[in-house]
Amino acid sequence: MAPTPRPGTPHKATEFVPLAGASGILAGAVRHSAGRTFAVFLFSAASAAAAVALPAALGHTLDLLLEEAAGVRRAVVLCAALVAAEVLFDALEALAGGATSARSTAWLRRRGADHLLSLAPHRAADRFSPGDLVTRLTGNAAEAGTAPSTAAIGLASLLVPVGALAYLALIDLWLALVFLAGIPLLALLLRAFAQGSSDSISQYQRVQANIAGRLLEALGGARTVAAAGSAERELARVLAPLPELGAQGRRMWQVYGRASVGSGILVPLLTTVVLAVGGVRLVGGSLSVGDLLAAARYAALAAGLGAVVGQLNSLLRSRAAARRIAELLALPAVRHGTRPLPADGPGRVELRAVTVSRGGACVLRGVDLVVPGGTTMAVVGRSGAGKSTLAAVAGRLADPDEGVVLLDGVPLTEADPSELRREVGYAFERPVLFGETVGAAIAFGPYEPSVREIGAAARAAGADAFVRLLPGGYEAPLAGAPLSGGELQRLGLARAFAHAGRLLVLDDATSSLDSVTELDVGRALVHDVRTGTRLLIAHRVSSAARADLVAWVEDGRVRAVGPHERLWEEPDYRAVFADTGQDTGGS
Repeated sequence: MAPTPRPGTPHKATEFVPLAGASGILAGAVRHSAGRTFAVFLFSAASAAAAVALPAALGHTLDLLLEEAAGVRRAVVLCAALVAAEVLFDALEALAGGATSARSTAWLRRRGADHLLSLAPHRAADRFSPGDLVTRLTGNAAEAGTAPSTAAIGLASLLVPVGALAYLALIDLWLALVFLAGIPLLALLLRAFAQGSSDSISQYQRVQANIAGRLLEALGGARTVAAAGSAERELARVLAPLPELGAQGRRMWQVYGRASVGSGILVPLLTTVVLAVGGVRLVGGSLSVGDLLAAARYAALAAGLGAVVGQLNSLLRSRAAARRIAELLALPAVRHGTRPLPADGPGRVELRAVTVSRGGACVLRGVDLVVPGGTTMAVVGRSGAGKSTLAAVAGRLADPDEGVVLLDGVPLTEADPSELRREVGYAFERPVLFGETVGAAIAFGPYEPSVREIGAAARAAGADAFVRLLPGGYEAPLAGAPLSGGELQRLGLARAFAHAGRLLVLDDATSSLDSVTELDVGRALVHDVRTGTRLLIAHRVSSAARADLVAWVEDGRVRAVGPHERLWEEPDYRAVFADTGQDTGGS
């Protein structure tokens, strides 16, 4: 089956402006949804204002009822209006909050995806597993995306205890002073909750990402697992971190539970003390019954930690998630220049003292190599010699750690990226196809070729015959096309041929083709594809023999460069092809 296609045009990464860690990411999300965030705050503040005003209105209504005074009907209507306003503004807050979170999440995911695609292909893979990346761009982005609305609601929720305390002071100053005596205990409770939650949430998200990574690996190798009969063993491996996940989850709930228990004890205690003092003040004639009712409600509102703790917990989760996104965004993006390539350049490639390291190991060591313009150079060597890395730096899919790579005299780091991608084409051993249809998969690239050019490229790659047998031909849906490994590879070649520029890099792109098809593709490459320089990662003697020059790579160095016929005289050179299991016939 073909890989799952992704519709659309070639991706162009947007310019990335680094943000200062988790705080910068959350601040950026707030700025991106500033209008909606402000609306959430307004609705939440209006709901808080109604909630704070309601106890005073209820107390006043009760006093009017007890005194059988005039104005009871207006007071009851006011209470009903405040209740309705609180319900209405809560609904508007929920609606605006959901829209804000969705918008912020989409922004974070786009920022993360844009930055990920602006990196050299190996950069993220060296640091994060695929499952970890998926978790950061999906679940973590969703958690961080709730921060703007959570912050707005949390800020507005502070109006409730502050307003309640102010109303309490207006009712009776002694009641406010009694309540203020318990504030230090409330502050300690919130501080302990914040400290305990932050680390446990970070660890929980880390273990989640670990499980997601293992699951993605298992799904990618599902056929191998089934063939080996190791489904239960693989399931155990995927779920091995579950005990740690459970431990971190229990730790989070223990912290939350301690805060809830603490607030469950402290809030009634403070309310009881306020009521006791209020009762004394009522007996002394300083308070009315309605005032005492309002004071009891305000004491509960001022001491209520449920809303504050809930918002704080959400913010801590958002911050922990934003920290994980920040680690991805901290990876340095590829820097581009603006220099144009010489018009009608022959495609001369030059590597000067190129050194590349991967995972602490040196893959290429001070490589000096010149590929003359218009020639075909085969790169041969044993597995692990550095051939694919050389192919990657030649067209700037990766940058060397030391040295410089030039195309027609222009350092690749200084070249205009859009022109570079138009002039450098790639075909890979395991191509990944993008597009809704087979024809769109061939057309995918820095520009869209014509229908005639797509057909010509497919014929040159030996793909036209089987494409026309598909229902719909070139308009056949890619996702449902039953393609073999060799057919996938030929479509990848067709895509490269359709966008061939002055340099075409074939990274083991014919490994799944039979010898006859490979010979036909090689001939078409010479006669039917735009002329230019070819850099061919070769494992077959026949491929090396057809090249103008061969670069023999060994242990990250270029051991020799010359025609295949001359290098064939070297026993070590012949042994390279023997080690790959390919035919070892001479030229």
